[in-house]
Amino acid sequence: MTRTNERIELLLEILDEAFDHKAWHGTTLRGALRGLTPRQALWRPGPRRNCVWDLVLHTAYWKYAVRQRLGRGERGSFPRAPSNWPKLPAKPDARAWKADVALLEAEHVALRAAVAALPARALDARSAKGVWRQREQIHGVAAHDLYHAGQIQLLKRLMP
Repeated sequence: MTRTNERIELLLEILDEAFDHKAWHGTTLRGALRGLTPRQALWRPGPRRNCVWDLVLHTAYWKYAVRQRLGRGERGSFPRAPSNWPKLPAKPDARAWKADVALLEAEHVALRAAVAALPARALDARSAKGVWRQREQIHGVAAHDLYHAGQIQLLKRLMP
């Protein structure tokens, strides 16, 4: 295994530990969602504040966006609009909640596959906009998952 492959393997571990694998830091993003009902996922601590459902769609979008920036995404667009903070479904019921959690999971799987397929030279390459290196974006999306996992844990504690 080359050093770059070891780096890719480490990035995959970081992605997984933030999303759904056991990790020393505690609850993962997927773990924070376990057992939540649609009603709980819709609860807001105040007007114009995010609910858990908002965070699920937002984190799914950013997994998609990073995958696109890695140059490994298929042409098209994220299935929900607008970007970054997609609107909640018109009928936010159990079926829609399950579908949006499945969307988050599918975006994680697709991102993970894109990272695993990266050629060795890609980790230090900059994205099309030239601001961040590919490895920084991958690491960043894992940190993003953990940031929002913490928010979700806090929202759950604040729920009546």
